[in-house]
Order: sequence, then structure tokens, then C-alpha cells
Amino acid sequence: MSDIAVDVQDVSKRFRLHHEKYTTLKERIIHGGHVPYEDLWALQNVSFEVKEGETVGILGRNGSGKSTLLKCVCGVLQPTDGQVVVRGKLAGLLELGAGFQQELSGRDNVYLNGSMLGLSKREVDKVFDDVVAFAELEQFIDNQVKFYSSGMYVRLGFAVAVNVDPDVLVIDEVLAVGDEKFQRKCMERIKTFQAEGRTILFVSHSPDQVRSICDRAVVLADGAMVGLGPPGEAVRIFREHLLEAGDSLGEQAIEAAQAAQNEAASESAAEASGDDLNGESPSQRSARTRPIRLSQVTVEYPGSDEHPYVVSGDPLTVRIGFDASQPTDGVVFVLEIRDAPGNLLIHTDTDILEVPIDVLSGPGVCEFAFNSFPFLDGVYWVNVGVTSRLGGVMFDWGEPACRFEVMNPGRAVGVISLPIRASVRPGSNAETTPMSTASGDDGPTSDSSRSDSSTLDSSEDSLIQRAAISSSGHEGPHGLATDERKAKT
Repeated sequence: MSDIAVDVQDVSKRFRLHHEKYTTLKERIIHGGHVPYEDLWALQNVSFEVKEGETVGILGRNGSGKSTLLKCVCGVLQPTDGQVVVRGKLAGLLELGAGFQQELSGRDNVYLNGSMLGLSKREVDKVFDDVVAFAELEQFIDNQVKFYSSGMYVRLGFAVAVNVDPDVLVIDEVLAVGDEKFQRKCMERIKTFQAEGRTILFVSHSPDQVRSICDRAVVLADGAMVGLGPPGEAVRIFREHLLEAGDSLGEQAIEAAQAAQNEAASESAAEASGDDLNGESPSQRSARTRPIRLSQVTVEYPGSDEHPYVVSGDPLTVRIGFDASQPTDGVVFVLEIRDAPGNLLIHTDTDILEVPIDVLSGPGVCEFAFNSFPFLDGVYWVNVGVTSRLGGVMFDWGEPACRFEVMNPGRAVGVISLPIRASVRPGSNAETTPMSTASGDDGPTSDSSRSDSSTLDSSEDSLIQRAAISSSGHEGPHGLATDERKAKT
């Protein structure tokens, strides 16, 4: 079809891993010149299409084949099977220092990269000043790039890629190397490309970046494509496969955490698990490597039995039910709240709130309680998860876990409402006390005696939240443990 910019057709890529190397003539004669190897399929039958003007993200954990796929798209690698068809001029930023000649200066490398992208010297001359200005390398452009820092490498490479007027822009996860200012500049340029109708292939380890800039996303796992769809659905699939990866890593992480508590008991448990490993059923292995599973997530607020919405400013509690198949130390519960478009509003966990949690066997409930929920009208989605504090293994994740609506009875508009006071003073800045004070209708009323030296006062009470862990029939670590800290918003 004419509107397809990138067409990936049943692409597979095989690498040969040589475990032994015969360096002497005697060894080569003895083995008949045959060097043993193992086939590694980095990609297996990957197929998808990217339309013109579309931005497609690629998600996957380390070793899933993301960079190999982009190299096949850019022509750096040739697929073992299948083919990739790209229509239009393509520019790619694949890895740190890709396409740079170490002994040449930054200026010479700009012209070298431009020629590799099919530009003449006259065309590079026209964009050279823009490249240098975007990369912020005016002082260093005539130095050899072997003396550049990693950030300078990335800035120059991205500046060349986005200033050669590409039809298709391919970006690997190298943007994580740049500082915050540079990442903002890159995102602005990407959004400009989107507005101009250019095609973008984007690899990132950040699901939030994929949500914010991509129209669709591809999910890779062990070289195979396991998902293709809207960003929200792709992120859900991506996290499901992270859970499966956690199954293989969870045994080591759990044993390491137990060893820190009781080395002798951990060693005996490891020996027992090693003896029974081959005879375990999938459910038994899952219970051992993912000992905590989410059961039910609910949102509670005043009047929840009378109306299906939260009143802005009212208390709100997110209750996370779980089942533990075995006692587990160092558990962290995670809470995310997103708005309807999927923008992250709150991300916090019991580790941030400094609530240590050791879970006993059986059912339990973790609560995140807001003294006052400050967000205004809208629909909000709740994502929850449970991970290990040591090793970072994800035991379970729910996205979305539930949703709720907020109704604002006041006149405030926007996203969030905070208690604010306004006061008026006659004369110069701080010589007299206020004549009158007005409080916002969404905030608490305060005495005028508290506002004699301030014109604006913002209260943090509405952002205080509490995390608690409880379970029926248990005391100690499963009893009530609360702490109050500010959530990240």
C-alpha cells in the first residue's frame, strides 16, 4: 500500500555464538577446521506495518530484540529471513557513537554522516549551523570526537538525524544518556515531526514515554512479537511479560532476601527446591517464585453507597487485597493514579512512604489513604502492583485495577484544587496588616490573625496520604503499620 512507510515482513535474524576458539594451527587441524557454535535467534517471524505519519514505539525487556529490529530496519543488519521495506529517506540514531569516526572532528563527522544519509556537501552546508546549534557544541565542533563525552556524542548524533529532513526517523534508547534539558529538546523536536506528518520508530524502556508520544506500540519478548496495539494495551502486555521474567528471577531474589534473615534456613530451602524443581507443577513453581498475588482492588470514600463519585476534597482510600502463599519479607505495594488520557498523576509506594512490610501467609489488605483527594472533575484509573524490596522482582501488577469518578461541587477549574487564601493590603509591601481576606471556596476557612504577613498560603494537608497494611488474625508485622508522607504528584 502506498501509505505504508515501514513494512516489516516475517523478519528473523540469527546469530552464531561460538563457545570455543581454536587459535593454533594444530587445534584447527585436529578439529578439521570446524568450530562449534550455537544458533541464537534474536528475531523470529516479526511482522508489522507503520503508516506514514504514525509514531510506533517498541517495548521489551533487555535481550528481547529491540535494537536488532531497528538495525534491520535501518539496513545495518540484513535479516536471515524475511525483508524490511522502507519508503522515503530514513535517518537513525541507533547507539552511542554509531557512524562516528573517532579520529575525525565533529565537523567532519557531520559531513560524513550527511553523506551516508545521501546528502550532498551543499545540502549539509545548509543545515550545518542548525546541527551545531541544536547539539550545543559550538566550542567543540572542531575537536576530535574521541574526546567527546557520552552526552556530546548523543547530542551531535541526534542533531544530525533530525536536521537532515528525514521521512522516517528511527531512535533507539540512547536518549536516556542526555540530561533533562536535552531530553526536553528532543521530545519537542519529535512532537514537531509528528505535527509535520513524519514517521517515527521509537524504542524506550519508559512506558510513560511510549504512552505520551506513540500512536501504537510493538511488544517483543525473546525475539518474538507478543503484542501490537494502542500504547495502553501494549504497556499492559509488556508488564505481563515482565511478570513472567520475574518468575525466573524471583527464586534467586527471594532466596537472597531470606538468606539475609536466616542463612541456614535459606540453604535448606534452596536444597529442597533444587531436589523438587523438575517435579514441580507450573502452579507450584509460580507460588514459590511469585508468592503474593493481587485479589481485589476497591476505592472507598464518604457516600460510596449513595453516589458513584468522589467529591473533590473528600477522603479517599484505595484498598488492595492480596493473597500470600508463603511468608515474605521486604514487600513493596505500588499505587499509580492516571487520568482518562493516561497521564500519570500520582506514583507512590510503601517504600517511598517508609512503611516496611513483611507479609505472612494468607489473605491481607494494603490501604493507601488520602486525607483529602485534591483532583477535580474527571475519570481516574488506578494501577497497583506488588514487588520485592530486594532484587526488584515484580510479584503481580494490575493495570487498570479499577476506576472512579470525581465531582467538583465548587467553582474551581483545572486539574487540582488546593486551599489558597488571598489578601489585600493598603500602602507599601509589609507595613500594615491586611484590610480584608478571602478564602477560596474549595479550601478551609482560616482566621485573619493567621494571615497578617502573607498574601498567598497553600496548605499541604490535602496531599497527605497514609499507607497501612493489615490482615485478619495476625499481629506483629501483619498488624496495623501506618506512616504519613507526601505523595509524589
